Amino acid sequence: MPAALSADSLIQASYFVTAVLFIMGLKRMSSPVTARSGILWAGAGMLVATLITFLFPGMTNFPLIIAAMVVGGSLAWWSGKRVAMTNMPQMIALYNGMGGGGAAAIAAVELYRGEAQNYATSTLAVVGGIIGAVSFSGSAIAFGKLQGLITRSIRFSGQQILNLLLLAAAAGLGGLVAFHLNASPAVVTGFFVLALLLGLTMTLPIGGADMPVVISLYNALTGLAVGFEGFVLNNAAMIIAGTVVGSAGTLLTQLMAKAMNRSLGNVLFSGFGDTGSAAVGEVQGSLKPIEAADAGVMMAFAQKVIVVPGYGMAVAQAQHKIWELCQLLIDRGVTVRFAIHPVAGRMPGHMNVLLAEAGVPYDLIADLEEINAEFETADVALIIGANDVVNPVARTDKSSPIYGMPILNADKAKNVIVIKRGKGAGFSGIENGLFYLDNTRMLYGDAQKAAAELIQAIKAVD
Repeated sequence: MPAALSADSLIQASYFVTAVLFIMGLKRMSSPVTARSGILWAGAGMLVATLITFLFPGMTNFPLIIAAMVVGGSLAWWSGKRVAMTNMPQMIALYNGMGGGGAAAIAAVELYRGEAQNYATSTLAVVGGIIGAVSFSGSAIAFGKLQGLITRSIRFSGQQILNLLLLAAAAGLGGLVAFHLNASPAVVTGFFVLALLLGLTMTLPIGGADMPVVISLYNALTGLAVGFEGFVLNNAAMIIAGTVVGSAGTLLTQLMAKAMNRSLGNVLFSGFGDTGSAAVGEVQGSLKPIEAADAGVMMAFAQKVIVVPGYGMAVAQAQHKIWELCQLLIDRGVTVRFAIHPVAGRMPGHMNVLLAEAGVPYDLIADLEEINAEFETADVALIIGANDVVNPVARTDKSSPIYGMPILNADKAKNVIVIKRGKGAGFSGIENGLFYLDNTRMLYGDAQKAAAELIQAIKAVD
């Protein structure tokens, strides 16, 4: 008894340490300055929670557990080292789906086992199972869309009715299992099949441009599922981790939807943001190209330059060249700042990570609220592959899908230089009114090559 009591006390103490490390890690992740250490803190918490599992009374199959940890850890290390920053959103979708699938697998084991459980425990297992299964299959579709494996959204009449029917059917079968009316393997299997189908039918109609919000939502659902299954297993670490992930994912989803001035329902059911759709709306004016030599001279004699990075910079891996360009300007006495929109790139923080990778000091990077008032005093706004986040149509055209979306006021700078690979619309398919303004010039080409040409132009200025 004393030994068992001691082991139980150690387990509970370890879970307390895990909770503290998770919360401290999440807190430090809220700032780019401390984000790296925050990840290490949270990782240490997960390591403590994993190792203490081996002390659980009655734990068996240690070789299988260790083998799974080695294989999974090795694959994660290898893929994490190899993945490009431009592919990070789909990697997050994939890993998030694995979390949801893991929660659903735990529920399946408990429900297939069919051992006597009270109604509360079996209900939590069912709820966690359906949420985890939806997150698993939905995240798989999100990965496919972002990776380009699924190139079009699938929509048809009555699609939302089908989703409601699938949800009702899954809930009905889940109710039979939860209240011990019929927990046969066939009913449990049907329950999980319907839940997986629901994740597919919910996600297939959503456009590729909205996938980051969907990934964030499924991240919250995965956390919620893990928390529910933690109650089923009476595992405090799972409850804590699930609650933290679920709440953080919910807040992030709300912030992303707010940054686009859209409700979550609009993201899930409107069909906006379909990859490859035609440009929306007509814009008056013409595109006015500029040569790198002329753009370089303009920036060299500016007093203030505000850089707005976007997904085009990530694709071209141009962050190092852009920072080299900015260092040249700073050496000439030019004030340089970076403006980051909350949904720039494909995930929140995408641009911050790229700029940090290039060595850009944090005090030069500002978010939308901090920087917007400064554009009116900027001589040049340099846009690198950004699109919707600088589109003034969001302020003026009530018929536009992005009307009301908070944007960076790049159009209010004295001059705007846009580095862009081509003349097409952005990922959402909406034509950008900024590109047609009188004070805007288009510098066409790959962002890294364009930045190198600008560097040479500035060096050539006496």
